[in-house]
Amino acid sequence: MQILKGTDVVAAMNSKLKKELSQLSTPIPHLAIVRIGERPDDLSYERGAKKRMETIGLHCSSYAYPETITNTEFQKIFADLNADQQIDGILLLRPLPKHIDEQAIASLIDPEKDVDGISPINMAKVFAGDSSGFAPCTAEAVIEMLDYTQIPLAGKQAVLVGRSLVVGKPLSMLLLQKNCTVTICHTKTADLSSVCQTADILIACAGRAKMLNQSYIRPQAVVIDVGINLDENNKLCGDVDFESISPVAALATPVPGGVGTVTTSVLAKHLIESAKRRKAEIE
Repeated sequence: MQILKGTDVVAAMNSKLKKELSQLSTPIPHLAIVRIGERPDDLSYERGAKKRMETIGLHCSSYAYPETITNTEFQKIFADLNADQQIDGILLLRPLPKHIDEQAIASLIDPEKDVDGISPINMAKVFAGDSSGFAPCTAEAVIEMLDYTQIPLAGKQAVLVGRSLVVGKPLSMLLLQKNCTVTICHTKTADLSSVCQTADILIACAGRAKMLNQSYIRPQAVVIDVGINLDENNKLCGDVDFESISPVAALATPVPGGVGTVTTSVLAKHLIESAKRRKAEIE
């Protein structure tokens, strides 16, 4: 089984993005990372995103607020950031505290600055097949990994196990644009293993540790694991039992070191695109 590592995809993407950035006549694109509280996973993602932006040559600023901030206060602050002409993209770290109206914030964000695809406008564009809409970065990271393999996707059977608005649903639309035949499953799908065995491309994004083993895999299938979980030994693992599928799958992504590694490069790609569009509007 071939292992598709995120670092290989990132290296190819970053090289292309640096070249694109060098050809920009705009000020260096600027990403604002907005965070409420000090959740360890938020802090980890923020550090990784800032490092990736700096590696490519992009600007990145953090805007952190205490969990005690009120919904009204946060909406006002967010609206000011949204209107700041020095900011080209906004990444809102979620989930937000329960007292903050996350849906209202998603509706408030400028779609052109919404580099992680949370705006209802961008989501609608993704579902309509409109390439001007930013897709959620994790969903697009899967497409970047598949593109990197140069495996022809048209006509292939793609099965997704997971139906979230962050990965499963938007990713199904992106795969349809690649002319895949797409089946969306979930944890309540009857005879899930039989459905998964029809997949040329199996994508696991249900959020359940090691739920898919060898019995779910069609021989020579491509397996993309989006899940991030903790196993019985408190170690990071995906939705796929990686060792179990090794004798069967043609190619698979590891966890950690797979799709998650590519996500911040997609974020950088969206940020550069946002800056280019904003420049075009001014001109």
